[in-house]
Amino acid sequence: MSDISASALRGAVDLSTLRNRPVAPQNPATASTEAGAVATGGFIVDVTDATFGQILELSRTVPIVVDLWAEWCGPCKQLSPVLEKVVTELGGRVVLAKVDVDANPQLAQSFKAQSIPMVVALIAGQPVPMFTGAVPEEQVRQVFDQLLQMAAQNGVTGSVSGEATEQNEEAEPQEAPLPPLHAEAFAAIETGDFATAITAYEKALAENPRDEDARAGLGQVRLLDRVQGVDLQQARAAAAAAPHDLEAQFTVADLDISGGHVDDAFGRLLDLFAELPADERVPVRQRLVELFGLIGDADPRVAAARNRLSSLLF
Repeated sequence: MSDISASALRGAVDLSTLRNRPVAPQNPATASTEAGAVATGGFIVDVTDATFGQILELSRTVPIVVDLWAEWCGPCKQLSPVLEKVVTELGGRVVLAKVDVDANPQLAQSFKAQSIPMVVALIAGQPVPMFTGAVPEEQVRQVFDQLLQMAAQNGVTGSVSGEATEQNEEAEPQEAPLPPLHAEAFAAIETGDFATAITAYEKALAENPRDEDARAGLGQVRLLDRVQGVDLQQARAAAAAAPHDLEAQFTVADLDISGGHVDDAFGRLLDLFAELPADERVPVRQRLVELFGLIGDADPRVAAARNRLSSLLF
């Protein structure tokens, strides 16, 4: 294999099956601490259906290599030590997330792992193909080099600490308590009550319009509320049948965002914006701005989409 490309897995890997899991929006003030906690055992972590959301979030900071394996798989036992060796040598520039497909059927289904070992990377939530089957160490290193280049092009250049933390386990730092309305929102999210969470965040913003944590949380919960229970195939069919139907296009864009296909979502709405008469564009621009805030201005995909929106406006 000489090249890896994020577009090659569009439609082949569907991480959107994990989108309906109620996950509390992350507080940016504690994001780095939580990201480090994912890798407290070093650069190699075991990931489950329940904890995969943390790895997806961490992939916005540092590239993740997902190793799908099973105890009975002979080639897996040949490849895994090679992956672990290369990742360890990279010193935290890449995290290896090991997924036992037998114990984590939802992840196996999401990645459509028809044969193992299967190795897929994550960059900013986007799946990137690497290889299937046991491959030589030299080839592994070549593909890792390509992965780091792609990560750098997408602004994912962070790293994690590989130090084990027995002392931290003995005396974990105490987190500051959440403000009451934030705590109410988090509790509601954990039970899937997105309407209550939205109301709590809206109240928090009314009390303090500069509460960026509440603003970020509100955007995430609104997205979760909009995509909850939506059938992806039906939504795409409806959008294809009515290319200028705003709600149909908004729904697919939301599903793309929740599935990690950020460029697809932005491209869909920007194309729609370009095709609509000037007096019908406002809702599309508003939805784009909302999604920009959800992804974050530091993301290069947001910068590119903003530039195109500006060119269409003027």
